[in-house]
Amino acid sequence: MSAQVQTNFKRYEKKFFLSNEQYRLFNEKIKPFVTPDEYGEYTICNIYYDTDDFRLIRASIEKPVYKEKLRVRSYGVPKENDRVFVELKKKYDGVVYKRRVTTSPSLVEPLLKGIRKADENEQIVNEIAYFQRFYNVSPKVFIGYDRKAFKGKENEELRITFDSNMRFRLDDLKLTSGDYGEPIISDNKILMEIKIPGACPLWLSHILNELKINSVSFSKYGTCYREHILKNNKKLFTKEMLLSA
Repeated sequence: MSAQVQTNFKRYEKKFFLSNEQYRLFNEKIKPFVTPDEYGEYTICNIYYDTDDFRLIRASIEKPVYKEKLRVRSYGVPKENDRVFVELKKKYDGVVYKRRVTTSPSLVEPLLKGIRKADENEQIVNEIAYFQRFYNVSPKVFIGYDRKAFKGKENEELRITFDSNMRFRLDDLKLTSGDYGEPIISDNKILMEIKIPGACPLWLSHILNELKINSVSFSKYGTCYREHILKNNKKLFTKEMLLSA
């Protein structure tokens, strides 16, 4: 992806689940107001970092006023010399803040440890290194999905994205290893996200109301933790208890 890299984001994000019919109708109705973004359709791959006891995602699930997370993201499966994004994402009082820098896959760990010299935004690199020192996180889960993205014609900061085929894996936690994994959710609903720095445009509110599309609280990593990681850990814990009885 060759477009200019944006390193700072501040916006509101709303999520919605769409049936295939809602997705078709919604896409028809937004055509006069949006255009495909510079990337169009692509695959997003993420490695989420957390503490050994999953402190960050457990706190996030409790819906606090403030929460934060660290992930490494690529667009498609990167090669060793490709660019990946190291991202700090924070949410405070409903507003999402995201700060990120780019590096190669092999330099992610040195950057997290603060021993990589900044060739971009030194302040963000320092924030990422501080986060790592404070939490001592490590790779915990791969999450990938296929995305179709649009931006507003009048306001390009408005973004509407559609994610499908959400998948995860708990081992082989390298972006260079591929985008394979097991489904995060069992149905084929499409996750829509609306991202905007301010109020929702009137035309968009009307379309959402007309199609009876309501916002939901959903986290890919949170759902993966609750439905897969936590259940697997409970099974392991039960097995260990039985063996030691």
